[in-house]
Amino acid sequence: MANRVENNPNRDKRAIILIVDGCGVGAAPDASTFGDLPSCNTLSNLANAVGSLKLPNFAALGLGNISTINGVEPTNHPKAIHGKLQEVSNGKDTQTGHWEMMGIVSTTAFPTYPNGFPDDIIARFIKETGVKEIYSNKPVSGTEVLEEFGELHQKTGQPIVYTSGDSVLQIAAHVETVPLQTLYKWCEIAREIMQGKHRVGRIIARPFKGSPSNYQRMSFERRDYGVKPPEPTLLDKLFAEKYGVLGIGKIEDIFDKQGLTHAIHTGSNKEGLELTLQAINNKFDLANHSIVNNAPNNVQLIFTNLVDTDALWGHRRNTDGYAKAMIEIDHYLGEIMKAMKQDDLLIITSDHGNDPTAPGTDHTREFVPLIAYAKSLQNMSMDDRQLGIRKGFVDIAASLATWFGIKYTGPGKSFVPQLTHTQVA
Repeated sequence: MANRVENNPNRDKRAIILIVDGCGVGAAPDASTFGDLPSCNTLSNLANAVGSLKLPNFAALGLGNISTINGVEPTNHPKAIHGKLQEVSNGKDTQTGHWEMMGIVSTTAFPTYPNGFPDDIIARFIKETGVKEIYSNKPVSGTEVLEEFGELHQKTGQPIVYTSGDSVLQIAAHVETVPLQTLYKWCEIAREIMQGKHRVGRIIARPFKGSPSNYQRMSFERRDYGVKPPEPTLLDKLFAEKYGVLGIGKIEDIFDKQGLTHAIHTGSNKEGLELTLQAINNKFDLANHSIVNNAPNNVQLIFTNLVDTDALWGHRRNTDGYAKAMIEIDHYLGEIMKAMKQDDLLIITSDHGNDPTAPGTDHTREFVPLIAYAKSLQNMSMDDRQLGIRKGFVDIAASLATWFGIKYTGPGKSFVPQLTHTQVA
């Protein structure tokens, strides 16, 4: 991986992708098919619920031109290319959304379990892990399940197994009751069990700490056991071209490490944003976070997932927490833009919606925002910066390929202009 391909003049370009997890901008045309109301709109409904949102950096980039958001005014001179993306894959989950961004359209949805997991699955899990029983086995909020079963779990040491509206099997255990390595082993066993027709998108280890009435989930120690993408993604193409690709947050788990050269888990959005800034400023400790042999000593793609908007606030239907998270991201966005070099591209988008005002606790099938900013693109006309609705998250993969000047034959259409000096490697 250390050798570089020198015949591409775009070799020194970089791209930063910020995924604001669970951040939609209005119901997709097929929202009802996924059980969602036509009124779902994560950012618009959030702003109305809290009075207004003050996001000056997002506003300057054109977020207010994408959707009506109380407090985020449209501008006549947006700094960024902007529009909204419509997902075409069959799903509204993290894995499907991220895979589509990197060029894979999923026609078959991952299985979900609205009535809990079948008896034979639970029986096999009990046998292969050696536990005596499991608690819950139903779709439920992660905080509610701890309130219901946390104390009993601590008395017996038996795991809490549950699901949600997503294609997930989640296992919760208190860190003082079950060692982390045991919890991770249980998840590895569950990953082997959940194959074939039960091939869920992710098995999630949910360690928690604290005492009854004050249990707290531990974000940094969380682990997601996904499945490999069914075909190569743009990340694999970049990897083959010897680009450095850094995954921050749960990116490593979503792609099962495939196509990445470096990765680091995070415990909060703030940590993810700080690490992103470090990477942009070439201060990130790449040497201690390489996940392949002979990893390059620099990275051209920084791929960050900011999960708190989804996991902490969207699913919990907490509008105040969600609003504060957006304000925090907006603050760091100003710092990120200042740190960017002339040929750095910043793409901000999401993997699905998670309207904190909607009924239930599930994701919402929505359009997602698309913002693309680069100092070198500031001569684009205002008309060219308005993308409207783009069908397919795959346009992100096509645009990254254009930006880096590499050959791409997957689906999607680039929203980044083909510069005259660009050559295809």
